[in-house]
Amino acid sequence: MSEQYLVDRDIEFLLYEFLDTEALLQRPRYREHSREVFDATLGTAKTIAEKYFANHYTKGDACEPTFDGENVTLVEETHKAWNAFAEAGFLAAHYDFDEGGMQLPEVILRSAMAYINAANVGSAAYPFLTLGAANLVHSFASEELKNRYLPPMMDGRYAGTMALTEPDQGSALADIRTTATPAEDGSYRLRGQKMFISGGDQPITENIVHLVLARIKDAPPGVKGISLFLVPKFIPASDVSEATRNDVQLAGLLHKMGYRNTTSTVLSFGENGGAIGYLIGEPHKGLSYMFQMMNEARIGVGTGAAVLGYRGYRHALQYAKERPQGRLPSNRDPQSKQVPIIQHADVRRMLLMQKSYVEGGLALCLYASSLFEDAHSAESESERQQAAELLDLLTPIVKSWPSRYCLKANDLAIQVLGGSGYIREYPLEQLYRDNRLNPIHEGTEGIQAMDLLGRKVPAKGLAGYKILAGEIGKTIAACSGDAELLVLAQCLGDSLTRLNGTTENLLGKLATDADLGLANAALYLDAFGRVVVSWIWLRQALIASQKLSTGSALSDEEENFYRGKLQAARFYIQWELPEIGPQLALLDTGNRVPFDMQRDWF
Repeated sequence: MSEQYLVDRDIEFLLYEFLDTEALLQRPRYREHSREVFDATLGTAKTIAEKYFANHYTKGDACEPTFDGENVTLVEETHKAWNAFAEAGFLAAHYDFDEGGMQLPEVILRSAMAYINAANVGSAAYPFLTLGAANLVHSFASEELKNRYLPPMMDGRYAGTMALTEPDQGSALADIRTTATPAEDGSYRLRGQKMFISGGDQPITENIVHLVLARIKDAPPGVKGISLFLVPKFIPASDVSEATRNDVQLAGLLHKMGYRNTTSTVLSFGENGGAIGYLIGEPHKGLSYMFQMMNEARIGVGTGAAVLGYRGYRHALQYAKERPQGRLPSNRDPQSKQVPIIQHADVRRMLLMQKSYVEGGLALCLYASSLFEDAHSAESESERQQAAELLDLLTPIVKSWPSRYCLKANDLAIQVLGGSGYIREYPLEQLYRDNRLNPIHEGTEGIQAMDLLGRKVPAKGLAGYKILAGEIGKTIAACSGDAELLVLAQCLGDSLTRLNGTTENLLGKLATDADLGLANAALYLDAFGRVVVSWIWLRQALIASQKLSTGSALSDEEENFYRGKLQAARFYIQWELPEIGPQLALLDTGNRVPFDMQRDWF
């Protein structure tokens, strides 16, 4: 069975109909580009994904990285995939021409990465992390550090990581214990241990740039005392007489359920006197800097979850069309020919549910990338500010919703294949295992929920929330002339009204009792996500309806494409959105059952 990881027509629809990415060509930064350049970039990414990443997806899982006490070993195809990605210029694609980049829009780069992630998320993690680390260095490091470390990160000689988590703390970054002591030469000596560091050691690049959170002596307590340091695996020859190994040791590899071809490491800093590190930006502002990489990674995690779900859905769809089994309930003739399982209503239900999740999730994530682009290159300051505030609000949803529901899509894909879905001869069980990480890393669902309700919604007097409500209102108003869409629009409008009331209610409770007010935040996150994704689907349905009603002749393939979008929108808004009713009822009544459960009662 040949696989189609992503559907080119869907990427085209999302970029040029749903998002109008061609309009970016009017902005000064992109006037030298064209639609053809964008499409060629995506074509290159697809080719690299299929030729260099997909070829070892299963092999990298079965032959996971090993460590003999001295060296890490990966399947050799990983190195070839890295080189192909770097040589195509993708590590520098979004930087300006005069910096050696391709000056591509963020949404085009992230669409290209979607192909890579869909083909092999374990190997894609190395460039994914390096992109984020290089962006952070580019934004906040001194000119000296940028000149020394950015060029080799952009051309693929150096990789990058983010080193936050420690053995005694996970997401509670206020409690990190890694220390940084100033040295006479202006550098620092770091001591401590970090764990779950993806890509923390590997043999595919000549150096690794670790971005490490640590405390300088006498720093303020909590998050206000955290600083950010650049700690290379090797000290480059430009710093000393020749390249030397820094005091960063691999303590061991962690053995994961999925993402197995991405090394997950425990790193020890400073076992032999102190790891040499260089302060990025100002002291005690490290966490605020790191949030750039963390938020970028959260959008990336959501996108990765969406395309893993997407790949599983496409495989299940193809299988359902080809696999004959059983007969329709109305057919009582045991001698008649069996039908492909897609003719069974429950199989179509499972496939439609997957379609609504994975296509909705990918649309949400690319929309977030377009907001990131607008926040940096929109023409007016007010447009840039509005995009930034909306993206800030939506980031917890972009990370968490695809991570939850596109994982569910993988679960449903396994179910469509039945016993075949549960064996390793098919890719679905690996896709599920790989996707299971996404609800955890870069902030668990519970953390995203508290961030959304406790910080993002009330920020700046609900500025982002009001922008979102206004955008949803515009889409609802645009459906007024379409009788069928009007029904869906009214459903979304009613749900938004209910969400508004619950939000006001919860913010009032937060002001008096933060612990109780945030106790059911995960339920709020899910309800909020259902409203947002319903809006994303209504926008897609509006485009599809307009295309179908123009009167111009569409090919059967194009008509089927748009009718599929309409049906997925109907499904999500009519089947999934109503679930917020009981959710908001529990939130409005302040249900205390989980909150009041005592430790000794379990």
